[in-house]
Amino acid sequence: QVQLVESGGGLVQIGDSLTLSCVGSGLTFDDYAMGWFRQAPGKEREFVSTISWGGSRTIYADTVKGRFTVYRNNARNTVFLQLSSLRPEDTAVYYCAAYRSKSVSTVETDYDYWGQGTQVAVSS
Repeated sequence: QVQLVESGGGLVQIGDSLTLSCVGSGLTFDDYAMGWFRQAPGKEREFVSTISWGGSRTIYADTVKGRFTVYRNNARNTVFLQLSSLRPEDTAVYYCAAYRSKSVSTVETDYDYWGQGTQVAVSS
């Protein structure tokens, strides 16, 4: 049974930093590209970032480019999303997802498995 478990969310102030983690189990982690998506209250889930199986390729949404960094440690079956210069509009539930491919994707429906999400709230 595949599980993705996110952690690291919380309540922070504008300009703060936070690192989210997502640990995978029940899958061969380096067979998968990993993605991060988020869903703000009253909005649809949106793409944030993705990283290829080996970490050599990353893509970011324009709204987070230069502020967020995605990286992974395959030996620990973990993908990370480092969030910095946080803004109130970054408030959302953040989800990690796994896509069985040697490529990457920004498309939600390409992803095979999803975590339960972790809440990030940025206080103004």
